[in-house]
Amino acid sequence: MPMPERCSRFAEYRDKVLELFACKGFGQVGMRELATCLGLSPGSLYHHYPSKQHLLLDLIEEFYEELLATLGRIQQKAPAKRDRLNHVIRAHLNLHREMPWHFRLVERDCGCLNEDQQARVRQLREQYERTLLVVLGARSRFSESGKLAAGHAIASLLNSAPSWLTTQSLDEQEHNELLENLVSGAIERLLAPRRASEAISITRSIEKKSDNVQAAAAF
Repeated sequence: MPMPERCSRFAEYRDKVLELFACKGFGQVGMRELATCLGLSPGSLYHHYPSKQHLLLDLIEEFYEELLATLGRIQQKAPAKRDRLNHVIRAHLNLHREMPWHFRLVERDCGCLNEDQQARVRQLREQYERTLLVVLGARSRFSESGKLAAGHAIASLLNSAPSWLTTQSLDEQEHNELLENLVSGAIERLLAPRRASEAISITRSIEKKSDNVQAAAAF
């Protein structure tokens, strides 16, 4: 079923609806409560959104649209390859501060959508993950399926990282520096060319053989 045009009043009170879903849980919020939150009658809300699942999908679509727009802005700036990853990480950290309720909804409530709506979310997510690999200039050593899995893993890492240090008493600069180092290290290793991995493996093999020779010589 095609999505209805976004209700202008919903756009105005979007943050209240987001907070309501995120704090109470999607399953605990009814259409009447949503209509009250928006200052609409239930009938008016149903005119724009046949169900609260349509409203949830609208919010999730908005989330992925912003992620794709963020990656598009990074592509336009065309930073040097060595700087792209840091640009992507910082952009996700900033977006998490600006859209915290969206992140929570996407992580927790996608399963509340019907099959067609979930298929739409998968399509958006895959588009975002493919774009992410393009922006990072990824030339992965993996197969095509492996690349898709790598894109999914990187996206999951970027979108979950902001919650890792929430219980720590850190200023913003130190918080961001720690997260950037943690995330960039993991992603760089994941996307490293095969020869780099082979070099590490060969080095370890040589070291092991050397240790065995030294042990034998000691006897």
